Amino acid sequence: MNNPHVLGTESIGKLLVQFSIPAIISMTIVSLYNIIDSVFIGHGVGPMAIAGLAITFPMMNLMAAFGNLVAAGGATISSIKLGQKDMQGATDVLGNTLMLCWINAAVFGGVAFLFLDDILRFFGASAETLPYARDFMQVLLLGTPITYTMIGLNNVMRATGYPRMAMIISLSSVFCNLALAPIFIFHFEWGIRGAALATVCSQVLGAALVLWHFTRKGTSVRLQRGFWQLKQRIVSSILSIGMSPFLMNVTACVVVIFINNSLQKHGGDLAIGAYGITNRLLMLYVMIVMGLTMGMQPIVGYNFGAQKLDRVKQVLRLSIITGACITTTGFIICELFPHAVVAIFTDDAQLIDIAVRSVRICVVVFPIVGAQIVIGNFFQSIGMAKMSIFLSLTRQLIYLLPGLLIFSHYFGLDGVWICQPVSDFLAFVTAVLALWWYIRKQRVNHPAL
Repeated sequence: MNNPHVLGTESIGKLLVQFSIPAIISMTIVSLYNIIDSVFIGHGVGPMAIAGLAITFPMMNLMAAFGNLVAAGGATISSIKLGQKDMQGATDVLGNTLMLCWINAAVFGGVAFLFLDDILRFFGASAETLPYARDFMQVLLLGTPITYTMIGLNNVMRATGYPRMAMIISLSSVFCNLALAPIFIFHFEWGIRGAALATVCSQVLGAALVLWHFTRKGTSVRLQRGFWQLKQRIVSSILSIGMSPFLMNVTACVVVIFINNSLQKHGGDLAIGAYGITNRLLMLYVMIVMGLTMGMQPIVGYNFGAQKLDRVKQVLRLSIITGACITTTGFIICELFPHAVVAIFTDDAQLIDIAVRSVRICVVVFPIVGAQIVIGNFFQSIGMAKMSIFLSLTRQLIYLLPGLLIFSHYFGLDGVWICQPVSDFLAFVTAVLALWWYIRKQRVNHPAL
């Protein structure tokens, strides 16, 4: 798959398997690492550490927002450039992506580190959970230049025809993380700070490997001299496309702040810990779907750039079906075995009881979530930034936040859980209507489709 131009000739099913499976494996193992890391923290540090970890979710969303602002845009634009046979354009996108990653890391990481305690209190940290959240985030923020380098260039690597190499690098980083975390947490007794340090150390390996890939001979798109020179047209395109996942993560951050404060009001620190467990479980399946869309993106982008719209339609249909199957699997497991999956994280009986109820309510409409994620990423992949941004905002800001305020007022703690499946359903309906509008528009312009 090291020749990017097979994206326009190979069968869609085969391409989706070849590009998605490595990304799915990578995202699954990354998500499993997050689960295992939470298990280490829950059993090695305690239930308050789980709650402290949940407090960091808004900050983690912000970190992801600034990383994906560049990574998603860089990957999409580079694949479109390859579809247009513009190799120099793809090379320029690579250099600008790397520089924007470093700029974002310096600005976001520096500001967040300076005001960390105030930010965490605003996110819902109590006197008991603040030390855990602070210890975890201080280490991660110091490692943002490394993190962004790995994430940004790994996405471009996949989009420029190297999905297997991107998977290998992600797996190397994750396995390094899994090896170091128990050593740092249990052997050296560094607690939650040890978990964060293991993450940063593993990302040093990943960043080194992606930089090696893009500087070695034989790579189709390589870093060249003068890569640090930003070009306004490329920067604008990257940020325009990346604005959709950026806003999605920012709005997720805003919503989690409200969720944490509502949980603190109606259930206390243990309710926040239960939300952290639920989030980790559901994110496993969401990350698998995101891996699917990462494999879908270069295929859609290339063929859209080459104006092979029938192939774009084929990959979209297959991706929607696959995404729905993935989240349906998560629904079945979480509804049938909620106690078993929650008990993996902690042996605290009260925390388990709260988390089981949370999981069973939050997954009520989970089967349709996979299709909604695929549709939203489809618009990003074809460069329709405004539509992608709109769909990113619908679930988090337009539906979830008002729902949280309404349902928590009437139903207390249960209302916090109920608002999530309600917003998932409304976001799905909105995405389907947006896709219907787009397909209808395309049929007017291209009657053969």
